[in-house]
Amino acid sequence: MMIALYVVLGIIAIIVFLALVAPKSYNVSRSITIDKPITEVFNYLKHIKNQDEWSPWKKKDPNMKQEHVGTDGEVGFIAKWEGNKEVGTGEQEIVSITENESINSQLHFYKPWKSQSDAYITTREIDANSTEVVWGFSGVNKPPSNIFFLFFNMDKTVGKDFEEGLHDLKQILESR
Repeated sequence: MMIALYVVLGIIAIIVFLALVAPKSYNVSRSITIDKPITEVFNYLKHIKNQDEWSPWKKKDPNMKQEHVGTDGEVGFIAKWEGNKEVGTGEQEIVSITENESINSQLHFYKPWKSQSDAYITTREIDANSTEVVWGFSGVNKPPSNIFFLFFNMDKTVGKDFEEGLHDLKQILESR
């Protein structure tokens, strides 16, 4: 009986320890330079529906169900999706737009697990005909679920998707 109690207490201690040392937050981003003026790049990016052309997740499930609420390119616009296991179910809402600087949105994931992240796209004029675009998202890992992130490298996994999407974005905008 005492051995079982020590085993249970040991497991609880390990879980508490792992939750204390596991990452409490994340911030994943990638950037690319696009050879187009900032106004042209920004006006394209602020419309969430345009992500269908360059989003790596749209490629992972081209048949995902989508619904849109509000006016695209304006604060309050919501894009909802329901897809396969690779893209899950969730929604993205534009929460702020600073013209030619940033588009900030909230991501709510419902499947395969519930989470919330702050997504952002920023633009910076390099010169009259080139623009740096940074695409990223950040959030909080709440204990004890943060233990998962000891074994899952979000920066590597999601960063790869961001790189793919930004590469496709560059091709699309520079071919116009």
